[in-house]
Amino acid sequence: MVSLPPFGVVGTSTLASGASTAFRRTDVSATPPANSEAEVRLEERRGRPAGRLTLACFASAARGLMPRVPAEPARLHPELDARLSEVDPHLSVDLVARGVIDLAVAHDWDIAPLPTPPGVEQVVIGDDLCDILVHRDHPPAARESVRREEPAAERWVSQPPGTVCRDWLTRTLRATGHEPLIVHQAEENHTQVALVAVGPGIALVPRPGRGALPPEATPVRLDPVPTRRLHAIWRTGAARRPAIRETVRTLQELWPSIASAA
Repeated sequence: MVSLPPFGVVGTSTLASGASTAFRRTDVSATPPANSEAEVRLEERRGRPAGRLTLACFASAARGLMPRVPAEPARLHPELDARLSEVDPHLSVDLVARGVIDLAVAHDWDIAPLPTPPGVEQVVIGDDLCDILVHRDHPPAARESVRREEPAAERWVSQPPGTVCRDWLTRTLRATGHEPLIVHQAEENHTQVALVAVGPGIALVPRPGRGALPPEATPVRLDPVPTRRLHAIWRTGAARRPAIRETVRTLQELWPSIASAA
């Protein structure tokens, strides 16, 4: 486990009893600025998580990891007001750097490390493995694994352009000498799974957060396995806040069981 430095869907639905923890998918530009220096100092003196903590993460982590992350610290610390927004990784790093979000969970890929601007720190949470999903009647469904270049010429279901997952797929397939044939675009992994289940294409889907698969959709391992690395990101010096330290500790403790169960 990696430790911190010593000093350091529109609408709302409640994740835990009471109003201390909320999940939001909304316009983060309307989110109030992260805690002021005076508020950080006050929490630091108290020595326990308190005040507003704004969190951001990408879609599959919002579903597979994050529901328990703000809920557990808030349950133990009633003065903590944790709020979560679903944000693409491309945007969350900048939101942290600008002080709009206190802490973000973002990911990068094995071929595209996550860039972090000056004034932002990060710690590794863990690795997130991905498989391709194919219709059960498609020939690769009978195999345990396929090489990355083998499905390169297939018809793909993928995220829209400009997303991290789409960038990975495009770069990886081009490296095999194929221009990707993207026939369907969908932001939500569950929508991609539904499209694969009726047979119009194959998709690259992370294991955690995808939920139970329909019987028509079969996961097949790619060799080598596509790997996303999850990072917790915060502004330099913000780890002085007990709320930041407690949240990162929760992330690192929860991830191994979530990843192994996927």
